[in-house]
Amino acid sequence: LAEFIGVKIFALEDTLGIAPLNWNLFGQSGSLSFTAGTLLWPVVFIMTDTINEFFGSRGVRFISWVAVVLIGYGFVFAFAAIALAPAGWWVTAAQNQGVPDYQAAFAAVFGQGLWTIGGSLVAFLFSQLIDVSVFHRIRGVTGEKHVWLRATGSTAVSQVVDSFVVIYIAFVLGPQHWSIDQFLAVSTLNYIYKMGFAVLLIPLLYLARRGITAYLGAERAEQLRQEAAAD
Repeated sequence: LAEFIGVKIFALEDTLGIAPLNWNLFGQSGSLSFTAGTLLWPVVFIMTDTINEFFGSRGVRFISWVAVVLIGYGFVFAFAAIALAPAGWWVTAAQNQGVPDYQAAFAAVFGQGLWTIGGSLVAFLFSQLIDVSVFHRIRGVTGEKHVWLRATGSTAVSQVVDSFVVIYIAFVLGPQHWSIDQFLAVSTLNYIYKMGFAVLLIPLLYLARRGITAYLGAERAEQLRQEAAAD
């Protein structure tokens, strides 16, 4: 889902109805701009670190490979849908809505989405593998203490890869051909956004941990955490 909605770049201040901050970064200025795919980031953060906590590196790697297969599945069928010859009446069906050529609009949106998918396949897999590695290295030092540290620490490292690689492939190598300055500015803002949410969501991470412990029972939950730590 993030790969397709990530085609859109939105302005946070305009969305919230507040005055633009007029930031200046890498020679670029304007509103706070993010890919719409970042809307899903809070869910990804909670799920990844919860799986890390209870199922270890094998659990995260399994989920990561499943996600890669599903992303690839979406890529194949999006490409096939673009290649299908459009019905003549359909091409002009949305002219009253300001879309003169439905096929061109469809190809532009989902074609850009293909580049986003390609970037995500690379960035997601590498960032998740980095995340799980850093998470368990920190866990090896802190033990069961400081859940917040291993969650935010692993995110701080892995999201450098995710935030920059996916945008570079999708928008620099892709059909829009962003300048390097624009790429660095938007990627940096996306990284800051994700890290900000990572900090804000720490209480939810603890709540998820407590909820799973209550559901499984303290003994079973502790067993899973010990097995995950030894993985």
